[in-house]
Amino acid sequence: MRFMIIVKATAQSEAGVVFAADHTLMVAMARYHEELAKAGVLLDANGLKSSSQGWRVRYAGGRRSIVDGPFAETKELVAGYTLIQVRSRDEALEWSRRFPAPFGEYAEGEIEVRQLYEPEDFEQARDSSISARA
Repeated sequence: MRFMIIVKATAQSEAGVVFAADHTLMVAMARYHEELAKAGVLLDANGLKSSSQGWRVRYAGGRRSIVDGPFAETKELVAGYTLIQVRSRDEALEWSRRFPAPFGEYAEGEIEVRQLYEPEDFEQARDSSISARA
């Protein structure tokens, strides 16, 4: 089972000041990710640059349009992620409880954890669709 731990952005992370200002946070994040790697569950992890350096692709009426950042609603933005592969939801929950406070121990922050679809999820949906047509 794969899970993504999503670090929600804040005004400070969008300004790019959080990691530059807090060396202890970088150490805590590095230590946590080393523990994940030693346990053999870490697939990938990265911080994301601010939305001012990104863009969105909007789809409507069969057309695509590009919207350049920055984006105003920081609560809708992602500042980083950690991708893990574990045996159960409970194991993912335990690892997420250990995730360092993403913007420092006393700063407000939030992470969200979401399970990824696996190939077998699509196979089950395909098989159900075939059975329904028969």
